[in-house]
Amino acid sequence: QVQLVESGGGLVQAGGSLRLSCAASGRTFSNYAMGWFRQAVGKEREFVAAISWRGGSTIYANSVKGRFTISRDNAKNTVYLQMNSLKPEDTAVYACAAAPTPIATMNRNDYRYWGQGTQVTVSS
Repeated sequence: QVQLVESGGGLVQAGGSLRLSCAASGRTFSNYAMGWFRQAVGKEREFVAAISWRGGSTIYANSVKGRFTISRDNAKNTVYLQMNSLKPEDTAVYACAAAPTPIATMNRNDYRYWGQGTQVTVSS
């Protein structure tokens, strides 16, 4: 079992930045690839970014590529999502997830554990 707790969400103006954190506890964090997903009101959950278990490989949704950066610190059992140049369409609940695989994956069915999420609101 892996428990995931997100933090760092909030209200920000368009063009601003936020850094989300996801703290993990339970099983060995470094044995899991980690991902961030988001869900806006009335929309399905969508992939944002993922990182391999050692942090050597990352993948991003086209909508955030060049603006968001995913990273992890296995010593701190934490994964981060640095979000820059935020747009109103980035408004959503952002959740982190853990997948029992070494590779970064955008397939939400690969993820076994999920956090509750943190709200990000970008005003225009």
